[in-house]
Parts: sequence; structure tokens; C-alpha cells
Amino acid sequence: MAKESMKAREVKRKRLVDHYAQKREELKKAGDYTALQKLPRNSSKVRMRNRCKLTGRPRGYMRDFGISRVTFREMVVFGLIPGLTKSCW
Repeated sequence: MAKESMKAREVKRKRLVDHYAQKREELKKAGDYTALQKLPRNSSKVRMRNRCKLTGRPRGYMRDFGISRVTFREMVVFGLIPGLTKSCW
């Protein structure tokens, strides 16, 4: 389980990326890199980190579901994801 501050930081970054996306794109097309450097660092899309929506875990993230592999396995075992079952042989 990630700290709440880490989750909040990612939410803040997402908000900044969305807010400055249009402006960053225009500055890149114009080639104005000095103005681009004056924007907040966290407004860059590469600074975002994929995290599990439920636990905030940064590693083992599954893009298709938006959750980590650990949470995914728990949900499959309990039958919370329709159409998926844990295999055994």
C-alpha cells in the first residue's frame, strides 16, 4: 500500500499535465525551449508514474485494468473480474 502523499502527488501531476498540455504542445511546435523550461517540471507527461488505482503500487502495473498484478490476482481469485478464473492443472 502506497502512502497517501504519493497518491496525492500523482493526482496533482495528472492535473498539471492536463492543464499545460496544450501550451506545451504549442511551445514545442514553435521551438521555444526557453519558455518551455519556465513551465512547472511536473507538467511534463514523462514525470507521471502509472500506479494501481486501488493500492497505489507503482510496480507490476497492468495497463488494461489499471491495477497492479497483486490486486489483479486477488480480484481474479475472488471472482471480481468477469470472464477470468485462476488456472490450475
